[in-house]
Amino acid sequence: MSWEIALLVYGLVMAGCLLGGVLIGTVIGIVGILGITMVSGTRLWISLGDIVWNTSTSFTLVSIPLFVLMGEIILRSGVSGRFYAGVSRIFGRIPGGLAHTNILGCAVFSALSGSTVATTMTMGTVALPEMRSRGYSDGLTLGTLTGGGCLGILIPPSIPMIVYASVTQESVLAMFAAGILPGIVLTVAFACYVSFRVFFNRSLAPSGSAAVGDASLLGSLADTLPVVLLIAAVLGGMYWGLVTPTEAAGFGCAVAILIALVYRDFSLDALGQSLKNAVITSCVVLFITINAQFLSFAVVQAGIGRGISNYLTDLNLAPFVMFLAIVCLYIVLGMFIDGLSIMLLTVPVLYPALSGLGFPGVWLGVVIIVLIELGALTPPMGLNLFAVQSISPKTPMSVIGRSSLPYAAIILGLCFLLYAWPDLALYLPELMHN
Repeated sequence: MSWEIALLVYGLVMAGCLLGGVLIGTVIGIVGILGITMVSGTRLWISLGDIVWNTSTSFTLVSIPLFVLMGEIILRSGVSGRFYAGVSRIFGRIPGGLAHTNILGCAVFSALSGSTVATTMTMGTVALPEMRSRGYSDGLTLGTLTGGGCLGILIPPSIPMIVYASVTQESVLAMFAAGILPGIVLTVAFACYVSFRVFFNRSLAPSGSAAVGDASLLGSLADTLPVVLLIAAVLGGMYWGLVTPTEAAGFGCAVAILIALVYRDFSLDALGQSLKNAVITSCVVLFITINAQFLSFAVVQAGIGRGISNYLTDLNLAPFVMFLAIVCLYIVLGMFIDGLSIMLLTVPVLYPALSGLGFPGVWLGVVIIVLIELGALTPPMGLNLFAVQSISPKTPMSVIGRSSLPYAAIILGLCFLLYAWPDLALYLPELMHN
């Protein structure tokens, strides 16, 4: 059976299952098992057990539940609320200050949660009532939460980055390093947009007040210091080669518990809820990842990756045209499928082909992560839009969508910046390697 027929059958079965209401994770597994059977009959079914075992015992993937648990502990111990309060006292005195606080808060908390929705929900729960009480317009506030939440999967540690590295055999540490500079650039771009809007429309935010006093400034810095130190310890330990990403995740959990105990706002019930949420999130990620490995194995056995690579090479398309095709594909998929599923659905097929055309694997992973971020803001499946509406149920989705549109445009602009300047993603991994 040719790879073209195999690809057609895979696509038809997948489309039929999705239209029938089957969950995307299950669909990926069904197509993978069907593809293995079509190519080799039942002879390779024994390999499914090996795939499940190797994936579920992967040292790389063990870091996912630990990073999730670290974020849950910080959230439920009240440390994240103290951090936001401290930052808001520093920036809240300038016009649009709390909007900048949202952006910075999302950037920092994303380094703890590794999740777009978790970042949006956490910051939104704290920030939305506070900003409304101070007279900030929802048109400004809501976008900073949905857009800022997108930083959750770009700034390391990032769950999708870990999954991408596991599927493609790229280095997790290289992926983390590659996300730092693009994450900083995106954060600064969001902040510049907020400043621009407030400068030209002062009605969106109240005017700044008096400067922060020395005592208040010290108290604010004290509230932000534990989170900053935790991030520095986790990321610094990895980049200096003291610990692996998995060991850093375990170390981060231990430090997070110590910080929570120091503040004395952490109870056994909160610990239990943190463990429960970490298990649920990890099981969902692992289930989808195992099914994606089934699909990846089927793609390899059918020769689809090699066939697509040869086909694209024969087309002799310009690299920029190929890049535009990738962007359009992910924008369309992001309207209907969640980000992690998009990655695990497309990477097994596209990675071999695009790598064969000369696109660096680490750079490609960062671009895909950025495009997945864009999907979190595009209806009807934009998860960040629904996350904010769950916090503010009386706000029409149209209002949330309009306030998020500029941030989607900025994220799309970052994609083209990464194409024009690949070193934005590749500089730190190469520096770390050297």
